[in-house]
Amino acid sequence: MNLDSSQASANGSYTGCNTPSPRACLPNGGCSERPCGYSSGDILFPLGGFPSLRLPVVVATQETSLVAKCRRVYAHAHDYHINSISNNSDAETFISADDLRINLWNLEVSDQSFNIVDVKPANMEDLTGICSDATVYYTLEVITSAEFHPIHCNTLAYSSSKGSIRLIDLRQSALCDNHSQQFEEHDAPGSRSFFTEIIASISDIKFSRDGRHILSRDYMTLKLCDLYENDSIFDKFECCLSGDGLRVATGSYSNVFRVFGCVPGSNEATTLEASKNPMRKQVQNPSRPARSLSNLTRAVRRGTDSAAVDANGNSHDFSMKLLHLAWHPTENSIACAAANSLYMYYA
Repeated sequence: MNLDSSQASANGSYTGCNTPSPRACLPNGGCSERPCGYSSGDILFPLGGFPSLRLPVVVATQETSLVAKCRRVYAHAHDYHINSISNNSDAETFISADDLRINLWNLEVSDQSFNIVDVKPANMEDLTGICSDATVYYTLEVITSAEFHPIHCNTLAYSSSKGSIRLIDLRQSALCDNHSQQFEEHDAPGSRSFFTEIIASISDIKFSRDGRHILSRDYMTLKLCDLYENDSIFDKFECCLSGDGLRVATGSYSNVFRVFGCVPGSNEATTLEASKNPMRKQVQNPSRPARSLSNLTRAVRRGTDSAAVDANGNSHDFSMKLLHLAWHPTENSIACAAANSLYMYYA
C-alpha cells in the first residue's frame, strides 16, 4: 500500500491508494524496478539479489509409529499354555514348549511341527494340579522353560518343575526321551515339603552368549504361607545375561530388578525400580543371607494384596511385580515390562 502523509487523519491513521505498483520480482524476493513513492531511504536490491541471503526453512517432522504386523501363525500344536519360544542358531528352525511337550518348527512351515520331547503321563489322571489365578502347579514333573544353544543348532536345554535342567542332543533320536546331561541341586534329606517343591520349580533358563553356562531362576526363600494365600508363590520371574556375559539380571517384587556381576570375585549388585525415576529404590545390597524359608515376615495385608518386610528392613509389595526383562545381545541395555509399561535402561 502506498501511503500518503497528506491523508493522515487526526488519530494518526492513514488513507491512501490500495493499487500496488507494478514491479518485476526477483527469485530471492527483491525487485528490479523502483516502486512509486521511492525515496533515498529505500533498500536497493541489486540485480540477481544477495547470494549470501538464505531464508529459514521449516521442516515438518512426524513421529514414527511402530505397529506390529502378524506375518505367520503357527497354530494347533499345543494343548497347554506355551511357556517358551526359542530361535535356533541355524536361522531356519525354532522350538515352542508347553507343560508337557516341546515341538520343533521350521520358520517357513506353519502347519506342521515335530514333537521332540514328550513328558505326558500314560494316565492323565495322575497329572493333578493346584490352580492359582494364572498358574497351575502340577504334582508330577512338567516342562517350565526351554531354549536352544546359541552356537550348536543340535543342542537345547529345558527346565522342569522339580528343579532340574536337562541338556538334550537332537542327533540322538527323533524323540529325545533321554537327556545327555542333567543339572540339579539335591536338598538335604527330610527338608522337602509341599512348599519347597513349589519354589524349587525353575521358571526360566538362559544360555550365556558363548554357550558354556546356563543361567536359571527359581523362586526365592520367602515366607511361604502368606505367599500361598495370595498366589504370589506361583509367580514366574525371568532372567537374562548381558551380551558380554559379565552380568545377570532378574526381576522381583515392588517393580524392581536386580543386576549382579557374575565374574569370579565380583561384588557388583544393583537394585533399580522400573519407573520414571529408576534410582529411587537403589539400595546397597547386603551380604547374602543364609538360605532360609523365613527371610520375610508379613507386615501388611489389604484384600488379596500383601506386603512384607525382609530381615534387612526392606519392604516388598507383592501386588507390583516385574516378571519379564531382556538384555540386548550386543549393547548394554535392558528392557523391562512392569504392569502395562515398557522401560528401557542404558548403561
